[in-house]
Amino acid sequence: MNKSVIEIAKTVIKTEAEAILELQNRINENFDEVCHLLKNCKGKVILTGMGKSGHIAKKIASTLSSTGTASFYIHPGEAGHGDFGMITNNDVVIMISYSGESDEMISLLPGINNMNVPIVSMTGNSKSTISLSSQFHLDVSVEKEACPNNLAPTSSTTAAMVMGDAIAIALININNFTSDDFAISHPSGTLGRRLLTLVSSIMQSGTDIPIVSKDSLLIDSLLVMSEKALGMVLIEENNKLLGIFTDGDLRRSIESYANFQELTIEEVMTKNCKSVEAHETAFVAMQMMQSYSLNSLPVVNSNNQIVGAINMHTLIQAKLV
Repeated sequence: MNKSVIEIAKTVIKTEAEAILELQNRINENFDEVCHLLKNCKGKVILTGMGKSGHIAKKIASTLSSTGTASFYIHPGEAGHGDFGMITNNDVVIMISYSGESDEMISLLPGINNMNVPIVSMTGNSKSTISLSSQFHLDVSVEKEACPNNLAPTSSTTAAMVMGDAIAIALININNFTSDDFAISHPSGTLGRRLLTLVSSIMQSGTDIPIVSKDSLLIDSLLVMSEKALGMVLIEENNKLLGIFTDGDLRRSIESYANFQELTIEEVMTKNCKSVEAHETAFVAMQMMQSYSLNSLPVVNSNNQIVGAINMHTLIQAKLV
């Protein structure tokens, strides 16, 4: 009890980390069978738990749902008063209870078994009532809780949550769940917006595109670049993209050419510049800009005709960065 707060915190983290690492030794064929049971579930994966285990069950259900495995949480007490009707014959039930002897959970067993619904238990006692009543048992026992009295659920709840994460991520691989699928589950999140937003919906188009012909004087092109305020001007011939001239190119041109005012834009433009097609997602555009350290990007169609322009500010305004 004389330890400093810093010492206590480090001990808690060390204790819980050791409990998590021990789980590696329990990932075996049984775990593989559980994952394939969940993959082949024709209904939903239902999680239930009481107290702290209930909070962990909610978190795991949320993680599973967001990664392609339809899941939800049922409170065991509420299940005994009508919510049990949410369970169907096509579902799988995951029961989380460290002792494996929660009265509220045990009371659900007869009904679940009568429906022939598979049960996956996640407990710290393989010989408990809940463990022995399940078709699959995942051992989340810990040597000790991080609590100095070895009472408050700490290491045990962390172990259960990590086991749930292991299941969810394994299912991502089994189900070939992609970043596009993730975006559909998270339409309001930044990643969702990036993957669901098309370049065509955020680009500057029509008269807002800074375009000049290859024969334009550089000094005249700068007026167009300033007016359109995208930090670039696109150079075209027959509306096809020939190159780009940016703020960075302007600084380099001033340093390199004494006859600055006599230059045509073709002489100083960046040829064979990167571009993105309008049907691509904002995520593709953002990755391209980050990979090549670009602040501006022309938007073209399949014939390399200029149809729009975006810059980093465009992505910021669309809340994609």
